[in-house]
Amino acid sequence: VQLQASGGGLVQAGGSLRLSCAASGRIFSNYNMGWFRQAPGKEREFVAAHKRGDTYYLDSVKGRFTMSRDSAKNMVYLQMNSLKPDDTAVYYCAAGARQITSTIRNPSTYEYWGQGTQVTVSS
Repeated sequence: VQLQASGGGLVQAGGSLRLSCAASGRIFSNYNMGWFRQAPGKEREFVAAHKRGDTYYLDSVKGRFTMSRDSAKNMVYLQMNSLKPDDTAVYYCAAGARQITSTIRNPSTYEYWGQGTQVTVSS
């Protein structure tokens, strides 16, 4: 599976961005998909994931971020609203086939990663 993330940019606090992740290669529908982020000097952090029809979110983004998936187009999206400066990070999409519910937030369980897209939220 090859992943290509896009859609990042610079936005003011309170603004919105929509990240996209294009997947190619193996059968997309067989994979769980996740969004992670990494700020400078910090560890990679779970943001959202989709597994067999269920969607999971980091508590601090619930109600602001929405993850969606278009299997017909092999695309995954992350709609981010009400952005805050703390959301500033490089955002990565990831794919994996081995997660169970208890490991869906663990980045080490994902097999494939996109290159990341920078999101910067100014105050």
